[in-house]
Amino acid sequence: MPAPGDAPVRIDAWLWAVRRFKTRSAATAACRAGHVRVNGERAKAAQMVRPGDEVRVRVEGFDQLLVVRLTLVKRVSASVATTAVDDRTPPPPPRESVPIVPVRDRGAGRPTKRERRDLERLRGRDA
Repeated sequence: MPAPGDAPVRIDAWLWAVRRFKTRSAATAACRAGHVRVNGERAKAAQMVRPGDEVRVRVEGFDQLLVVRLTLVKRVSASVATTAVDDRTPPPPPRESVPIVPVRDRGAGRPTKRERRDLERLRGRDA
């Protein structure tokens, strides 16, 4: 019989136990939606994971790359959860600066010739 940290565990239960999802049903839904992959293959909620397996999870639009160190069935504290997971997620790309979109007050109407020239001067265009 395998040691407690080496026994195979369902992927949805493990993701919930290591605090990647707030509820187990959310982890199950992510598996059903195809957001969870184990060793490169799409995983169903009941798929078993073992230490050494590579798990790729898409949460809130970002991919997380995790390696199973210990298998857990019960939800544990955050400090214990970090020992059960090897997080190999690459750092996110730097955010590009988004230009500020000018917003006119509702009901202000079309800018006058003077306001338009002031706006163009502010934007750096010749008036």
